[in-house]
Amino acid sequence: MRKKIIAGNWKMNKTVEEAVELATAVKRELADCTEVDVVLCPPFTALKSVSDVVSETQIAVGSQNMSSEDEGAYTGEICHTMLKELFVRYVILGHSERREYYKETDEWINKKVIKALEKNLRPILCVGETLEERESGNMEKVVELQVREGLKGVSADAYTELVIAYEPVWAIGTGKTASAEQAQEVHAFIRATVKDMVGAEAADAVRIQYGGSMKPANAAELLGQPDIDGGLIGGAALDAGSFAEIVKAGM
Repeated sequence: MRKKIIAGNWKMNKTVEEAVELATAVKRELADCTEVDVVLCPPFTALKSVSDVVSETQIAVGSQNMSSEDEGAYTGEICHTMLKELFVRYVILGHSERREYYKETDEWINKKVIKALEKNLRPILCVGETLEERESGNMEKVVELQVREGLKGVSADAYTELVIAYEPVWAIGTGKTASAEQAQEVHAFIRATVKDMVGAEAADAVRIQYGGSMKPANAAELLGQPDIDGGLIGGAALDAGSFAEIVKAGM
C-alpha cells in the first residue's frame, strides 16, 4: 500500500505573519497525523517561519521551486543548500505555471529533479496537459513526454523518494475538475509509463498525486481511486479547515 501524500502549494500568497497563522492552524488540526504524509509549501520568504511552527510535528515543509545549480551568479534563484538549511524536505518542480509563465523546459526541469535527488530532497514533478491538448487528443502524448523527459536518468530505486503530480492545466484555478474516472485514467497511464521506463516495482512504489482543484467536496472520491495517491492542493490549502478535511479524506 502506498501512503497518501497531501501537499499544500500556497503559491504567491501569505506574508510571513499570515503564513505563521495558517501553519499554526494546520498544526492544530494535523500535528499528529501519521496516516497521511502532510507537506506545506509556503513562499520562500516564509519557509523558515513555517518550519519553526511545524518543527516538532509530523508535518513536512516543501519549497515551490529550486535551482538546478549549486551556487553562483544566478540572481533570484534558490539552491538546495539554502533550502535544506531551512529543513525543507520536498521541492515542487515543473509546475504548469513555471512551464507557462517562465518557459521552463523538460530538460531544465529534469536537471532540477536530478539535483534534488542527489541532494536528498524529494521532488514533486508536475505534469499535465492544457485544455487544447486534451481536446485535440494529445493528452497521452503530452503527459508521457513530460514524464519521460522529466525523469530521464532517474534510477528505479529513486522512485520511492519522488512524487509525480498530475495537474490537468485546464482544471487549475478554473473551478473545473476532472472527474474521478478521468483522473484515474491518467494516473494509471502515468504508472504504466513509469513501468515501461524502469519496471513494475518502481511503478508500484511511486506516488502519483492529483493536482487539479481537489477540495473537500471531491477529495474522498478522487483519493479512493486505485492509482491516486494524494493531492497537490492549491486554493483549498489556503484555508486550514479545508486542507485538513482533504487530508482526513485520505486517511
